[in-house]
Amino acid sequence: MKNSHTCPKCGSRDIVRIPDHPSRYASGSNIYTTRYTLLGKVPVIRYVSCGCGYVENWVESPMELVQIHQTYGAP
Repeated sequence: MKNSHTCPKCGSRDIVRIPDHPSRYASGSNIYTTRYTLLGKVPVIRYVSCGCGYVENWVESPMELVQIHQTYGAP
């Protein structure tokens, strides 16, 4: 949905981007790359289809993808 702007489930083009709130230190929509919550927080951005409620999660920053790979990637 992020790239196509169309829901793959219902075909709706009514897609909403839900950003992370930087002031929140804990959320179910974050990936943590350190033990220190405030230092290694990678936000996961949600895209919601207002046609059916389908949700996709995306990490949008290439640098944050590198951080995730360094932390959780295969040895």
